[in-house]
Amino acid sequence: MATKIRMPKLGLTMTEGTITEWVAEAGQKVTKGSVVMTIETDKVEEEVSAEGDGIVFHSAKAGETLEPGEIAGWLLAEGEAPPDGSKVQEPPPAPVEEPTPVPVEEASSQEQPSPEPQAEIRIEETTEGRVLSSPNARRVAAEQGVDLSAVQGTGPEGRITSEDVLAAAVAPSGTAPEKPTTQLDRKEEGQLRLVPFAARMAAERLGVNVEEVSGTGPDGRVSRTDVYNYARSSGPKAVAARTPQSQGVAGERIPMKGMRGIIAERMFSSLQQMAQLTLTMDVEMDRAIALREQLKDIGTEEVGAVPGYTDFVIAAVAQALRQHPGANSQVDGDDIVLLDEINVGMAVAAPGGLVVPVVHGTDYLGLTEIAQETSRLAAAAREKKLSLAEIEGGTFSVTALGMFGVDAFTPVINPPNSGILGVGRIRDDVAWEGDLPVRVKRMTISLTWDHRVLDGAPAAEFAATIKNLLEQPLRLLG
Repeated sequence: MATKIRMPKLGLTMTEGTITEWVAEAGQKVTKGSVVMTIETDKVEEEVSAEGDGIVFHSAKAGETLEPGEIAGWLLAEGEAPPDGSKVQEPPPAPVEEPTPVPVEEASSQEQPSPEPQAEIRIEETTEGRVLSSPNARRVAAEQGVDLSAVQGTGPEGRITSEDVLAAAVAPSGTAPEKPTTQLDRKEEGQLRLVPFAARMAAERLGVNVEEVSGTGPDGRVSRTDVYNYARSSGPKAVAARTPQSQGVAGERIPMKGMRGIIAERMFSSLQQMAQLTLTMDVEMDRAIALREQLKDIGTEEVGAVPGYTDFVIAAVAQALRQHPGANSQVDGDDIVLLDEINVGMAVAAPGGLVVPVVHGTDYLGLTEIAQETSRLAAAAREKKLSLAEIEGGTFSVTALGMFGVDAFTPVINPPNSGILGVGRIRDDVAWEGDLPVRVKRMTISLTWDHRVLDGAPAAEFAATIKNLLEQPLRLLG
């Protein structure tokens, strides 16, 4: 019996994953527990193991992005065909033997052979065999009533993606047949509507007010298909006006897909859905620098790990969050939830994008313990070896650009957090003792917070607490 190889669901916030590599080749026999493919989300890279024995069949290619639960391939018995009707790829035909060249003198008196109808063979294989399309594209085509043979694929080797199908469904040309949508009664006023992240992003791309879309999923959940059906129902001209058009700009094109695409969507969504403001504050770091030098002199055998300046900030943030619980909160529907745990995430530049591993229970750790944990997490992030538990549960984030010579910047909140702190470089500055200038070391911190949960004065008090803790760093040792 055929066994599905699905895109797994890694965490509550995962909306899609990309197949980075098929470890098991098509036609290869594998046993239960063998790694068949690796996938990448916006946070982690994970191996997917076979749930049984069988012969591997690929329904999706490496580089293709699927939603959790979608079929990436199958495990088949000997001689078994995939249940979805896909054909097992036959071995390539033997090369046609080239005819012996005919001398020009003889060729003029002989009938010339007709060229091989290569184009016709290729068309026949496409229309009568399997149309190159992703599993998600076939599902969406069935939902939308779109003929896949009439869709132009934009994926690798002309493969049809779900976006191609949806584009055909809403195209002004009307080539895709209209499919009536089932409109459900709208939920009572004030009740939370279930709108997944993927549906919100589809609505933003099409310029659709998602509040006007009726969901056809469980409990009125709105899907991307619901959004596209709503867009179609408003007329071809309106859809054409809302759909972003390529301007044909000259230059190298880098598709926003995989981790880069997910980061782009999450950051854009963060700015669209929160009332974000940023304030900056200078911190004198002379005492923190002196303490760090003392810890370096003591050595790692005694202290465990010498903290970096970002570790000082993380420790100060954790203690400040205890004193200001409003900053350690998130919005849930119409409520502000003051979170029970303090778990500070730190932004790490990893291959392909930015990840935010989390130091759990940060407020219970001393400065050197935080340094040990951040060092371990940063190494795992750069090697793409973070576990799901190490990237989930963050309640506040810290991000640093001081190592690049940046004084201050505007960090963007990592949803569903309500705040993030940016860390600038430590620089030479001047303070005044009476009429005498004194050389000091200063660093600028940049706090971005969600004004829905915290007003300006409480936000400034929270930042001032972080400043005071950094200027009196002995309190961070724990």
